[in-house]
Amino acid sequence: MSIPSEISKPDIARVITAMQQWLERAVIGLNLCPFAKAVHVKNQIHYVVYPGDDAKECLALLRRELQELADADPEVRDTTLLIAPHAWPDFLDFNDFLDQADRVLRKAKLDGVLQIASFHPHFQFADSEPDAIGNYTNRAPFPTLHLLREASIDRAVQAFPNAESIFEKNIETLERLGHAGWDALGLTPSKESP
Repeated sequence: MSIPSEISKPDIARVITAMQQWLERAVIGLNLCPFAKAVHVKNQIHYVVYPGDDAKECLALLRRELQELADADPEVRDTTLLIAPHAWPDFLDFNDFLDQADRVLRKAKLDGVLQIASFHPHFQFADSEPDAIGNYTNRAPFPTLHLLREASIDRAVQAFPNAESIFEKNIETLERLGHAGWDALGLTPSKESP
């Protein structure tokens, strides 16, 4: 199945640049994920932009990207960010889509080998207010599926003492930063971005 090219190569480049800035300024800059810097510096992150808004097409692309990540040498490609700038502007719709994404992972017989984490511009944890600063731990410029290797996660957790405390530390970091501090990071895509 071919993926429609609804956005141009310069627009795809802008999406990837916005995601890289988010990674550098928020995820690495605020140390929200102590494992991210190494794969970023080694260029082991594969960025894929899905230009459409059709769930079936995105799932087909997800299936292909999961298999390619599983088959790739981890020293070359350790993780993949599948970014969908035109799909699921509503977080609840995106959250529903995640169930389908997890089914694709299971049908490919890759659960236990890979896992899918999610990011969204309006990410909201259950039982939290929409504007709660803690939600920003999982807010990215665009709806994104983060494909991760279980083995890489296991190695990172072994190398990082008290890995279970990362979430609480992230909440504390964001509470100190506040909304004004987050806004100052300049992570919101410009109006001309897809």
